[in-house]
Order: sequence, then structure tokens, then C-alpha cells
Amino acid sequence: MWKSLERLLYDNTIEEEHYRKIRQKSSSNSAIIVGLVSAMGGFLYGYDTGLINDILEMSYVTNTFPGNGVSFSTHERAIITAILSLGTFVGALIAPLISDNFGRKFSIILSSAFLFTLGNMFQTISSTVTFLCVGRAISGLAVGILSAIVPLYQAEASPKWVRGSVVFTYQWAITWGLLIASAVCQGTRKMNNSASYRIPVGLQFLWALILATGMLFLPESPRYYVLKNNVPKALESLVKLRRLPADDADLIEELVEIKANYDYEMSFGKTTLLDCFRSGGGRHKQGLRMLTGIGVHAFQQCTGINFIFYYGVNFFASSGVKNYYIMSFVTYLVNTIFTIPGMIMVDILGRRLLMLWGGVGMSASNFIVAVVGVSATNKEVSSILSIIFSCCFIACFASSWGGAVWAIASDIYGISIRQKAVSITAATNWIVNFIFAYITPYLIDTGQHTAALGNRIFFIWGGLNAAGVIFSYFTVYETKGLKLEEVDYMYANCRNARVSTEFKSRKIDY
Repeated sequence: MWKSLERLLYDNTIEEEHYRKIRQKSSSNSAIIVGLVSAMGGFLYGYDTGLINDILEMSYVTNTFPGNGVSFSTHERAIITAILSLGTFVGALIAPLISDNFGRKFSIILSSAFLFTLGNMFQTISSTVTFLCVGRAISGLAVGILSAIVPLYQAEASPKWVRGSVVFTYQWAITWGLLIASAVCQGTRKMNNSASYRIPVGLQFLWALILATGMLFLPESPRYYVLKNNVPKALESLVKLRRLPADDADLIEELVEIKANYDYEMSFGKTTLLDCFRSGGGRHKQGLRMLTGIGVHAFQQCTGINFIFYYGVNFFASSGVKNYYIMSFVTYLVNTIFTIPGMIMVDILGRRLLMLWGGVGMSASNFIVAVVGVSATNKEVSSILSIIFSCCFIACFASSWGGAVWAIASDIYGISIRQKAVSITAATNWIVNFIFAYITPYLIDTGQHTAALGNRIFFIWGGLNAAGVIFSYFTVYETKGLKLEEVDYMYANCRNARVSTEFKSRKIDY
């Protein structure tokens, strides 16, 4: 009798485990679709960034746009490249005004269908530096809004076991944008007319249309509906996202937990931007959390990755690389391929481990490029080694800091301030991006009022990478496998970041 009972219990356990895996697979598939479609917001940024790297080196463009009619001055190159980031900074800051009032979904559609399209129109018809800058600034405004909303929307729509991977698709889409922009420019750069740049720039209308159209078919974030006290709509959204019936016990429990968490935070009153930096109101270690989000975003831009993607063609050309356009394409390809391991590992190894080991790899690679550049006597050997270890650096970045930063910043804030906090951290990313994009030409160009650092600039990147590793070790808490509503409890009960890896989620799946 006891053996029969044990056998029955064993069979029930196996059946429950099988049923649980089916449910997880169903909700994971739904989250992946949401992630891939909304990630087109990252593609827009990647494509626009990839364009400017190649377009500024096109013969027709350098003979038409510059004020002297011969070549871009250091100032012109700096402002054309950096103005996008200035627009994204403003866009990220205003994102909460749109997202918290009109929804994540509507904000993404508005930014892509209207703002980005308007900016791209200016870029397409431009034939002067001024018009090009106006277009890039407006497009940057849209990209900034998207950067603050898309990763947040992805995180709020995803179950805990794939949330990191889904948010990582935002970075993966950026890499695809860079890669495809480079490929398109390869095909048009030799045209000796305005089509050389207008074709690749004009294609951005298509990418914006794909994003806006795709978002029409996706559900709104259930947590946004809870934010607006519309529980029936939140339930409807969860049903679509989890592919479960409305009376499913786990689904109801997830909704109840989201609502209870929000009600608890709001019982302390409405929140402002200042509350993002203050503990209390059900939020623990809020200052540390903001320091973490702002810090990882700032250090991501200090890695030197955008030096490769903004000025790679110019740098490789000056380093003696003959096929520098092809080399630029190769760096984009490495970036795209090595983002895939990061997408897989972020929910297996965790955010914290990726940040630490990825940072070590980036720092080592940058220092090697710097040392080779200043010590090698054979220029051909120097350029080959620089290429190899630049690709190693990109591979380390792509599989770690590239996407993990967005996942961390989307995970660590409470529902009442989440959009505001994510916007501040994203704005930090863009303002640091702007600073480096603007000053880099002055650091590497040769001529009057420039530093002409060449490969020595990699000493700066390597040092900043090492600082980023130290920062992450002391501040980045592990959120792998936790529901968003459990993160605050984790901060309250873990005395420091190093022991956060021992914190376990509750048994419930949702």
C-alpha cells in the first residue's frame, strides 16, 4: 500500500513538473516575441550609429557637406557624431512624461512613427552639416525615448526565467543595426552622387515603420495598467503574455502580487524624480540602486566601444589597415555574433558574473592594443594585433556589458518609480556617450588643438574598464531568477552586493 502511495505521489510530481515546463515554454515564447519586436527600437539606434561611421568617410559626402568643400574639420566631425547623443539625453529624460501617462506601447509607436521619421526626413534631404545635425538631433530624441522605455517594457512583460535574455535582445538589435548599416554603406559608398548616403539613410523609414506596425499587435505592459489602477486590463494583458486562462491560479497570484506591491509603495504617497534617490516608501537602499544604475550606464560608455563604432573607419585607416571599410564591417559582425552567448548566459550565470568577467576581458584587451600600438616597430604587425585584440574587446563587451547593463537597470527599481529611474539611468548613458563622442576626435586626430593619441587612447579605455569592474563588484546585486516584485525584498535582506547571489526566489513560478 505504501509503495502504491509513493508511486502515485511520484507520478503526480512528474506530471506537475511536465505541466510546469509546458507553461514556462508557452510564456517564454510569448515574451521572446514581445522582446524581438520591441527590440527594433534598439535597431534604429544601431543603424543610425553605423551609418555615421561610414557616411563621414564617403567621397561624395566629404566633397559636399564640409564647409571647406574638401574634408570635415575636427569640430564638424565631432558635432555631427555627438549631436545624436545630445538628442537621446533629452529624449530619455522626457520619456516618463509620455510612458507613465500614455503607456509603454503608445510611447514606442509615437517615437518611431512620428519623431524618428521626422528626424530621418531632415537627414535624407540634407546637403549641409546644419541640416544633417538637425535631423540627427530629432532622431536622437526618439532614440532616447525608446532607450528608456523599450528595455523597461521588455522587463515588465517577461517572466523571471527569461527576463534577462529578453532585455538583452535590445542590445542584440543594436548590433544588427550596426551590421546592416555597414553592409548597406558598403554597397553605396562608391556612388558619386547623393544616392550614396540618401539610400542608406532613407532605409530608416522602413525600420521605423516595422517597429510601429509590430507594436500595434503587442499587449501593453500589465504593470502599466496596475500603475493606472486598471486591474481588468492588467489581467487581460497577462492572459496574452502568459498564454494562460484568466482564471488560472498562478496568473491571478501574479496579478495580485503586482497590485499589492504597487499599493504598498503608493500608500506612502505619490512619487517624484527626487524619490528615485531616497529610501523609504517601501523602497530600500534607493540611493545605492540609483548609484548602481547610473554607474553601470556611465561605465558602459567609458568602455571605449563607441570609439570603435563611431570612429572605427577613421582609426583603422590611420593605423595602416588597407581594407578599413571591411574591417569596420568585421567589428560589427563580431559584435552581433558574440551578443548571442550573453543573451543565453545572463539568466544562467547571472548579471553580476557577466559584468565582472566581461569587464576583466575588456580591460585586458584594451591594454594590449595600447601597448602594441606604442611599442611595436613593425606597423603591419601592429595593425594585425590591434585588429585581433580590438575584436577580443568587442566580443567581451557584446557578451557582457552590452546587454547586461540594460537588464540590470530595468530590474532594480520599484514599480512606483521604475520608469523615472530607468529614464535617469538611460539619460546618463547618453550624456556620457555625447561627451566621449564629441571629445574623441580631438583626442585622436592629428593637427592643431588635438592630442593625436592614436593607439594610446586604449590606455584610457583599459583603465576605465578596470574601474568599472571594481564598481560592479561592490554595487551590482544579482537579480537573476527574481520576480520584479522580489527585488526590493532582496535589497532589504542582503547586506551587500556580494551576498546577493545567495538570495533565492520564492517557489511560485510567476
